[in-house]
Amino acid sequence: MRRLLLVLVLALVALATVLVSRAMRFRLPPPPATRTAVAIDADSAAARLAGAIRFPTITREDGVTDSATFRGLHAYLAKAYPRTHATLARETVGGLSLLYTWKGTDTTLAPIVLMGHLDVVPVIPGTEAQWTHPAFDGVVRDGFIWGRGTLDDKATVTGVLEAVEHLVAKGYAPPRTVLLAFGHDEEGGGNVGAPAIVARVKSLGYPTPALVLDEGGAVMEDRFPGVKGAAALVGVAEKGYLTLELVATGKGGHSSTPPSSTQIGRLARAVAALEANPFPESLNDASKGMLEALTPGMSFERKLVMSNLWLTERFVRAALLRDPASAAMLRTTTAATIIRGGAKDNVLPQEAIAKVNFRIAPGETVESVIAFVRRVIADSTITVRQSGIFKSDPSPVSRTDGAAFRLVAESIRESLGKEPPLIVPYLVVGGTDSRYWSQAGAPDVFRFSPVPFEADALSRVHGTDERIAVEGYAKGIAFFVRLLEQLSALR
Repeated sequence: MRRLLLVLVLALVALATVLVSRAMRFRLPPPPATRTAVAIDADSAAARLAGAIRFPTITREDGVTDSATFRGLHAYLAKAYPRTHATLARETVGGLSLLYTWKGTDTTLAPIVLMGHLDVVPVIPGTEAQWTHPAFDGVVRDGFIWGRGTLDDKATVTGVLEAVEHLVAKGYAPPRTVLLAFGHDEEGGGNVGAPAIVARVKSLGYPTPALVLDEGGAVMEDRFPGVKGAAALVGVAEKGYLTLELVATGKGGHSSTPPSSTQIGRLARAVAALEANPFPESLNDASKGMLEALTPGMSFERKLVMSNLWLTERFVRAALLRDPASAAMLRTTTAATIIRGGAKDNVLPQEAIAKVNFRIAPGETVESVIAFVRRVIADSTITVRQSGIFKSDPSPVSRTDGAAFRLVAESIRESLGKEPPLIVPYLVVGGTDSRYWSQAGAPDVFRFSPVPFEADALSRVHGTDERIAVEGYAKGIAFFVRLLEQLSALR
């Protein structure tokens, strides 16, 4: 008995040693050796972004755009950034998208691609009066630039152009070619602009880009429980996209003599079945990378848990699933968004339709999602069909141990925040135009918007009172300057 007890004690000691030693491996990185400030005229830059906001370059649900407004923005950018437009070649691609080429000193090197999009979503009807300043007035006040597109995504477009204008003025010449790719229909799925830009770049004979950087995560303060300070979320992958229509059809008739199950009743059961049977969850590579990157900023007790997922993963998954935002990182999500059927309260509809949107996690595909839906509904009388033309599988997970990610990370650490933020790779649960570069085989595709986000910024994106801090915007410009200045670090 004593021997058994001794073995048990020794085993517990060994286990504790393993747990603690693994936790001790996670330490905060030292601050960068140099954090020389980039001299940005924040007020002038803010005024130029405000000017871009005044062009309501809206992509609507039906895909209709006002071409004249987009072309007005094109002309404004040429006037606002004269050195850039005198130095870089600019062409219009896909109708209204823009592609700039800044030739590198060594044209044999693979280029980099800096992305953004010119279009914005409309203001939610009926909410116009709730805006502090009208959405398309481009007001700079109280330390903020106000208006639709300040966060999503004109600040990226003008931030890149500000950085290029700054460097051209200094006489800087990039060691490799820099391509600026600004789509015009990202908010509608990016079916035209981004694919056309990718095709155009490929037709020019460029090698596969050494780095692609699009919008995505941002710098957030105290965003994660147990993690103090700032974290810069750099998207290393994005979920796929699919909307399905569930269609129940049958005989109509008078509501006074209904069948045992109407079209609407059958459709409601199908939607309820999907909500009651979510997709299985797992810690995919992108989610594990995020947790590992956050661990150094945690208390020792939390480090013990997060650094030993081989033992604690089940409990960590359960905790993450309690919050919809973190749960979306672990599984394909199911969201019933539109339902319609019937035209009069005393008439049985002949057809009822529900639209269900899926954001597809790594490990699943469009085909596997459709198969899952049919299996869960288990009703052969309900038709399952794709809604719209846009769909996509999840992107591959970009590597975080290469020169491209290190360049992005160091540029963040040198330019954003009072203290260097944690660099956190994560899975983008929305969608960006960068998916087309992933599909084209680019291995180093990242998604990051280089601005510090306010606590309520996520509710302002696509919502009311969208705005960006003037100081934060200047830091974003400094990020792009640093990144472009250090292109020689890419190998």
